[in-house]
Amino acid sequence: MTGTERDILESLLELERAVASMPKANPKPNLLPLFTRIDDLTRQLPRDADPSLLHYLHKKSYEKARLFLQGSDAENARGNCHGHV
Repeated sequence: MTGTERDILESLLELERAVASMPKANPKPNLLPLFTRIDDLTRQLPRDADPSLLHYLHKKSYEKARLFLQGSDAENARGNCHGHV
Protein backbone atom coordinates (compact mmCIF):
# COMPACT_ATOMS: atom_id res chain seq x y z
CA MET A 1 0.00 0.00 0.00
CA THR A 2 1.35 3.40 -0.95
CA GLY A 3 1.40 6.41 1.34
CA THR A 4 -1.43 8.01 -0.59
CA GLU A 5 -3.49 4.83 -0.33
CA ARG A 6 -2.86 4.77 3.44
CA ASP A 7 -3.98 8.40 3.68
CA ILE A 8 -7.12 7.58 1.69
CA LEU A 9 -7.89 4.63 3.97
CA GLU A 10 -7.41 6.79 7.08
CA SER A 11 -9.71 9.45 5.60
CA LEU A 12 -12.33 6.84 4.69
CA LEU A 13 -12.24 5.45 8.23
CA GLU A 14 -12.54 8.97 9.65
CA LEU A 15 -15.55 9.61 7.38
CA GLU A 16 -17.14 6.35 8.50
CA ARG A 17 -16.70 7.31 12.17
CA ALA A 18 -18.12 10.80 11.55
CA VAL A 19 -21.19 9.39 9.78
CA ALA A 20 -21.73 6.84 12.57
CA SER A 21 -21.63 9.65 15.16
CA MET A 22 -24.25 11.78 13.40
CA PRO A 23 -27.39 10.43 15.12
CA LYS A 24 -26.14 11.58 18.55
CA ALA A 25 -23.85 14.45 17.55
CA ASN A 26 -24.83 18.00 18.32
CA PRO A 27 -23.69 19.88 16.40
CA LYS A 28 -23.48 17.53 13.45
CA PRO A 29 -19.96 17.00 12.06
CA ASN A 30 -19.05 18.86 8.89
CA LEU A 31 -18.34 16.11 6.34
CA LEU A 32 -17.36 18.44 3.49
CA PRO A 33 -13.67 18.68 4.50
CA LEU A 34 -13.46 14.87 4.56
CA PHE A 35 -15.00 14.58 1.09
CA THR A 36 -12.63 17.26 -0.18
CA ARG A 37 -9.61 15.48 1.34
CA ILE A 38 -10.62 12.14 -0.20
CA ASP A 39 -11.09 13.81 -3.61
CA ASP A 40 -7.69 15.54 -3.32
CA LEU A 41 -5.97 12.29 -2.36
CA THR A 42 -7.72 10.45 -5.20
CA ARG A 43 -6.27 12.95 -7.67
CA GLN A 44 -2.80 12.18 -6.26
CA LEU A 45 -3.02 8.50 -7.15
CA PRO A 46 -0.88 7.53 -10.12
CA ARG A 47 -2.55 6.69 -13.42
CA ASP A 48 -1.46 3.09 -13.02
CA ALA A 49 -3.21 2.70 -9.66
CA ASP A 50 -5.50 -0.31 -9.41
CA PRO A 51 -8.50 0.28 -11.74
CA SER A 52 -10.96 -1.09 -9.17
CA LEU A 53 -9.78 1.37 -6.52
CA LEU A 54 -9.95 4.27 -8.96
CA HIS A 55 -13.45 3.19 -10.01
CA TYR A 56 -14.71 3.01 -6.43
CA LEU A 57 -13.26 6.41 -5.54
CA HIS A 58 -14.48 8.16 -8.70
CA LYS A 59 -17.98 6.74 -8.18
CA LYS A 60 -17.88 7.78 -4.49
CA SER A 61 -18.28 4.13 -3.44
CA TYR A 62 -16.34 4.79 -0.27
CA GLU A 63 -17.26 1.60 1.57
CA LYS A 64 -16.09 -0.45 -1.42
CA ALA A 65 -12.87 1.58 -1.58
CA ARG A 66 -12.30 0.99 2.14
CA LEU A 67 -12.86 -2.76 1.79
CA PHE A 68 -10.50 -2.83 -1.19
CA LEU A 69 -7.77 -1.02 0.73
CA GLN A 70 -8.24 -3.33 3.71
CA GLY A 71 -7.72 -6.37 1.46
CA SER A 72 -11.38 -7.39 1.63
CA ASP A 73 -12.40 -6.61 -1.95
CA ALA A 74 -14.06 -10.04 -2.21
CA GLU A 75 -16.72 -8.72 0.20
CA ASN A 76 -17.76 -6.07 -2.33
CA ALA A 77 -21.02 -6.96 -4.01
CA ARG A 78 -20.96 -6.72 -7.76
CA GLY A 79 -22.70 -3.52 -8.78
CA ASN A 80 -24.29 -2.36 -12.00
CA CYS A 81 -20.97 -1.24 -13.48
CA HIS A 82 -20.19 -4.52 -15.22
CA GLY A 83 -16.78 -4.62 -16.79
CA HIS A 84 -15.61 -1.37 -15.18
CA VAL A 85 -11.98 -2.50 -15.19
